[in-house]
Amino acid sequence: MIIGFLKLAIFGLIGLTVVYLLLSAYSRSVQREELEKRFDAGDGDGPRDAYIEEGMRDYERGLRKKLIWLVYIIPAIVFVAVFYGLNFG
Repeated sequence: MIIGFLKLAIFGLIGLTVVYLLLSAYSRSVQREELEKRFDAGDGDGPRDAYIEEGMRDYERGLRKKLIWLVYIIPAIVFVAVFYGLNFG
């Protein structure tokens, strides 16, 4: 039983890591595109590359970047709750 659980946990973490990496790359891409559009609309000062890099630094410290970690947390909580409910409930 424990071997099956370990296999499930390892493959689950691998799958969640793939989802996390894809979601993170997509979110960064959307943020960069939004910054480019804002600069092109006339909202940015200085060189375009500096404006975008500053915006991306702000994104890295922002809430949206931190919320992507929920990709790991929510499935783990659901799995533990279901596992506990089926085995001990």
